[in-house]
Amino acid sequence: MYLLRYSEIALKSPAVRSRWENLLMRNLKEALPGCKVRRTRGRIWLSGPVDEERLKQIFGIVSFSPCEQTSLQDLGSFIIDYCERTGLSEAETFALRLRRVGSHPFSSQEKTVELADLILERFPHLRVDLDRPEATVYVEIREDDCYLFRNVVKGVGGLPLGAEGDLVALFSGGIDSPVAAWMMMKRGCKITPIYVDLEGFSGPLGLARAEAVVERLKAYQPDLDLLVVNDGFLKKSSEMMREGGVERYTCLICKRRMYRLAEAVARDIGAKGIVTGESLGQVASQTLDNLLVLDAAASLPVYRPLIGFDKVEVEKIAREIGTFDASILPSEGCGAVPRKPATKAKLEEVAKIEEDLKSSADL
Repeated sequence: MYLLRYSEIALKSPAVRSRWENLLMRNLKEALPGCKVRRTRGRIWLSGPVDEERLKQIFGIVSFSPCEQTSLQDLGSFIIDYCERTGLSEAETFALRLRRVGSHPFSSQEKTVELADLILERFPHLRVDLDRPEATVYVEIREDDCYLFRNVVKGVGGLPLGAEGDLVALFSGGIDSPVAAWMMMKRGCKITPIYVDLEGFSGPLGLARAEAVVERLKAYQPDLDLLVVNDGFLKKSSEMMREGGVERYTCLICKRRMYRLAEAVARDIGAKGIVTGESLGQVASQTLDNLLVLDAAASLPVYRPLIGFDKVEVEKIAREIGTFDASILPSEGCGAVPRKPATKAKLEEVAKIEEDLKSSADL
């Protein structure tokens, strides 16, 4: 049996809390179909063939513990047997952490002292150390049921997947965009990743990399599917921008095009916004001036969870969630990037260039 803990869900109103608990339980059943799930106030219980690695990837679970159950009446004898079976005698110091829920004729402190005395009587070499114990025994008493465990395993945390609705994510498959998508998954959003295949500038390696990254992210959102949008805009417009002396705006105009494509998909599937992997100042198109120009291309909200992160911080998360190795697979890159891209674009100038391109090449 496993005891599962959540955090933020408990802070919500009763109606929201119940709805999110039900959603979390549904996600658990889908991820671990051979297990049984039940809940009590503040806790979810899982029994059956639990895959701990899979459990670590389910959003909403802040921590979990494999545990054993006994009755309050049998707790005294059971805890001695439990400590013997779990190797408490190998330690020199220990701590007993007890939590009780419900109405009982004793306080938590009284029961803690009582159980600790039993353990010390059975293992006289042990010393109590509440600050840095070598071993810890946890006891959770809920009415007449008692749960004992030795380990607390960290979960991914966040909100249950789907609690906040759907978003689309512009997805290159590089290091940043998968981390941005994952961070919004962690806040309860289901993601539809969009890969814009730029005719003449994208290639099979870039798409293969994006697909490989999506496979890694399926551990967190099993129904994740990469949506590929083929677009010839850049092929038609890049030469015209070079000839017109406005090549420095190429990346901005290309990204504004991607924003519009993403918004069209979002409105089609009922998503509530667009996720990007942009980080302030990381590349030329991500200055404050240029981000302002980009935002104006879409009427839906654009979410940038990495906006205040540097590259080292993003890479650290990518390694932790398992996308880094796939994100550094070979890719063709984009041959349309100008030698000196604009860093302080004005919306009026960019809009005028777009109008000229549209009238000249039917874009």
